[in-house]
Amino acid sequence: MTLHKGASDRDRSRPARPVNPFYGEADPVAGMETSPPRHTLPEGPVSPHTAYQFVHDELMLDGNSRLNLATFVTTWMEPQAGVLMSECQDKNMIDKDEYPRTAELERRCVAMLADLWHAPDPSATIGCSTTGSSEACMLAGMALKRRWSRRNADRYPATARPNLVMGANVQVCWEKFCTFWEVEARQVPMEGDRFHLDAASAAALCDENTIGVVAVLGSTFDGSYEPVAEICAALDALQERTGLDVPVHVDGASGAMIAPFLDPDLVWDFRLPRVASINTSGHKYGLVYPGVGWALWRDEEALPEELVFRVNYLGGDMPTFALNFSRPGAQVAAQYYTFLRLGREGYRAVQQATRDVARSLAERIAALGDFRLLTRGDQLPVFAFTTADGVTAFDVFDVSRRMKERGWLLPAYTFPPHREDLSVLRIVCRNGFSQDLADLFLTDLESLLPELRSQPRPLNRPENVATAFHH
Repeated sequence: MTLHKGASDRDRSRPARPVNPFYGEADPVAGMETSPPRHTLPEGPVSPHTAYQFVHDELMLDGNSRLNLATFVTTWMEPQAGVLMSECQDKNMIDKDEYPRTAELERRCVAMLADLWHAPDPSATIGCSTTGSSEACMLAGMALKRRWSRRNADRYPATARPNLVMGANVQVCWEKFCTFWEVEARQVPMEGDRFHLDAASAAALCDENTIGVVAVLGSTFDGSYEPVAEICAALDALQERTGLDVPVHVDGASGAMIAPFLDPDLVWDFRLPRVASINTSGHKYGLVYPGVGWALWRDEEALPEELVFRVNYLGGDMPTFALNFSRPGAQVAAQYYTFLRLGREGYRAVQQATRDVARSLAERIAALGDFRLLTRGDQLPVFAFTTADGVTAFDVFDVSRRMKERGWLLPAYTFPPHREDLSVLRIVCRNGFSQDLADLFLTDLESLLPELRSQPRPLNRPENVATAFHH
């Protein structure tokens, strides 16, 4: 849908509709009788003001990101961070010789995360920034596969097919990794009220071809932590019985920036010797605009040297092990700014406030009587809920659709095998989703309930319902 509909790109003979004369900066008449084509390059230039207004007006039709309760991605930063990012957006992150201070900020961020995640020797921890957790997961998966293939050089690729063990609740990037890098994805399905990977099931799926186990610290389906320490203990026992040494990667896209501050006694990170690598999203609970992620390995042994490329680029020798090459340095600068700005106490305060909002809102939604909570926002500041037993007039898709009319983007989706019967709503509380906004959300939800309760039955369900909501 577009706001400015001129003549069809294929029919230049028809006159175009005039647009707002005020789009002309100097002469309100000149050049305003032709709307720009939408699918081909225009014949000539327009003023910067006009170009801006066309694009600005088009984007008004997007949803309000602050009211998006589906996404984990940061939707608010301080104005100073925005200025800093605009000052760095022209710097190519890969040009480390040309922008040595930006490269230094990246190195400092890796060191800070290594310390935060209890690396045995933060100075020896290897890591890098990425465009997000998806790229970081790809890098971690590549390292796991390469370590396994080196140990099985006599069998791979001739007779052995590598596999990766994970829960069915993993983010879609892990399925992509397995497809792109020809690894069998061994997924543990959900069973009953267990909505993520458990230790016994993980160990049971491992064999001599298992490159690793992915443990998720903060499932996108319901906000729950997977039991990383229990999974590691089960794999320790497996090694004692069979000799199989299976490493663990912790996908901490969200939880790795929550647990260190709010759950300091929870052991999930490099304190566990079996954890070889960890990733997180700086643009989620790292509190930075998209897109930036981080991938860290325990030591050099965890990241095979052959995956590190040394490139003579722009006059200098530069090691690189990211998948992407050129990308802006603005997000790295913003991550360092946020680390410097908040520190441990600041992060703790921000994340605690977010969790408080999540827990309070979850309790108030449960008190309405129409819904049943699956989680309560006491791990990630995220919770999932479904309609209560006995509610037959409406379903979660009705709620999602009606709340969208009020501007709230509230995702409704079904769970994966073996719980396709369960459809839920999920609320992600982020910095910027204040208690006041939570009050407004609940007011809108309460105002819709009388109409929903009066329906004879749920309205038509979407023909194609996604089995996951991947953010």
